Amino acid sequence: MNMGSIYLIFSAILLIASSSTSADNVVDVPEAKGQPNIILFLVDDMGWQDTSVPFWTQRTPLNKKFHTPNMEKLAAAGVKFTHAYACTVCSPTRVSLMTGLNAMRHRVTNWTLEKDKSPDAGDPRLSPPAWNFCGMSPVPGIARTVYAKPLPAFLGEAGYRTIHVGKAHFGAIGTSGAEPLNLGFDVNIAGHAAGGPGSYLSEVAYGNEKPGPWGVPGLKQYHHKGVFLTEALTLEANKAMDQAVADHKPFYLYMAHYAVHVPYAADPRYFQKYLDAGLDKTEAEYAGLIEGMDKSLGDILANVERNGLTDRTIVMFMSDNGGLSAHGRGGKPHTHNLPLNSGKGSAREGGIREPMIVKWPGVVKPGTTCNTPVIIEDFFPTILQLAGVTPPPYWASNGRGDGKQPLNVQGIDGVSFVPLLRGDASGFPGDRMLFWHYPNFWGVKGPGIGSTSTIRHGDFKLIYYHDPAAKPRYELFDLAKDIGETRNLADARPEVRDRMAAELRDHMRAVEAQMPIDKSTGNPIEYPRGKSS
Repeated sequence: MNMGSIYLIFSAILLIASSSTSADNVVDVPEAKGQPNIILFLVDDMGWQDTSVPFWTQRTPLNKKFHTPNMEKLAAAGVKFTHAYACTVCSPTRVSLMTGLNAMRHRVTNWTLEKDKSPDAGDPRLSPPAWNFCGMSPVPGIARTVYAKPLPAFLGEAGYRTIHVGKAHFGAIGTSGAEPLNLGFDVNIAGHAAGGPGSYLSEVAYGNEKPGPWGVPGLKQYHHKGVFLTEALTLEANKAMDQAVADHKPFYLYMAHYAVHVPYAADPRYFQKYLDAGLDKTEAEYAGLIEGMDKSLGDILANVERNGLTDRTIVMFMSDNGGLSAHGRGGKPHTHNLPLNSGKGSAREGGIREPMIVKWPGVVKPGTTCNTPVIIEDFFPTILQLAGVTPPPYWASNGRGDGKQPLNVQGIDGVSFVPLLRGDASGFPGDRMLFWHYPNFWGVKGPGIGSTSTIRHGDFKLIYYHDPAAKPRYELFDLAKDIGETRNLADARPEVRDRMAAELRDHMRAVEAQMPIDKSTGNPIEYPRGKSS
């Protein structure tokens, strides 16, 4: 008898034993008691429309440009989230995923790399605050970190084999958070402190033949073998999955691809066909990275099916921030994120709205769409609930990174979207406010880029620019009527602007959000002003 048959029999026994339990609590339902396998497929720097799956009300030229047949199959078998959000850059997203905390609270507000060193670009008027540039830590007392018990640690205690594959980018070089094995993962394949690959090419050992921190570790068996990085990671992910099945262990596979992050390279499997389609070299490289990522998704799902686990495996697809568009870098951009405005690093929709799909066999209605906004920290309580795990009330630090780090009494910021997966919007907060915070300097110009704080409440979104010289200081958009954020309503709708500024201010006060420093006075920039309704 194969493992798939054993799992199906075990599931049937659990179904009979639990037929009288409440369907409203995922901890009590058969799917959770049978400990479903969970795959989180996270793509790096993939834009909302960089796929043949449309996440808008209509197909766009970008949907026609890219070829992602396995994403299409996943969407046909699951639910698309059209208002799914991450942070503006990568490390904040990944720390929010691992802790359930919003970036405003955990204070890893920019990307991380070197210990005790901020990567922030210079700014003529402002300096960044003392944010947690060493990332997250599983142990207390490390300066400039947020101390937390990470998601895979909870899952491991519940009996899961926890597998990390690809990009980690949780902590700075030389800190415990840089190593996924210290964060509760049983297996770490190719994850370390760097936020991008040295190279996608095995011919240069994935960047290990050059000095510096960018070489992808742990894949020596593929060096100089002509195996593109995305493919090598997929092969290793499937081996780790097979081993979990052989060991009779439910698994959590965190498939965190380096794709489609720079530096781009030509995947020989796809590059020429995109050149033949009329794309330039950079666009063809990018489109090939997208298709290679999609092939990885298909190969992993095929391996789930080979192991007889399709009906017992929940699959989640997400990106960590918006696509990297031109942003004044010069030259032709490889992606535009249209109809959204701007891209990676921006508080505009192009920088934070992501492609998200969830497949939960027997629960999620196939081929459906959810328009309710969700955000990256929601994955933490959702995945724990799917696994039947309840975190203790005190489990994370205050995020101050001061070495004292008292335990956080607020719990988590994320909200489980399990009710939305069940098609029950009434079980999810309908009038929720979402927050973003970037008191940092990315070093690139473009719409929505800069030191900002942002709130979305209903269809309205308010961006507050920290620089007192910024013009305008506020941007207000009605996303229902203006998805491209082309009409700033801050002056036309002062009552909405002031109400949302007050909501943003009150939340920032509650979490003691850090603000950049005004170089002329030495004082932090003030929180947004506004009038409460």
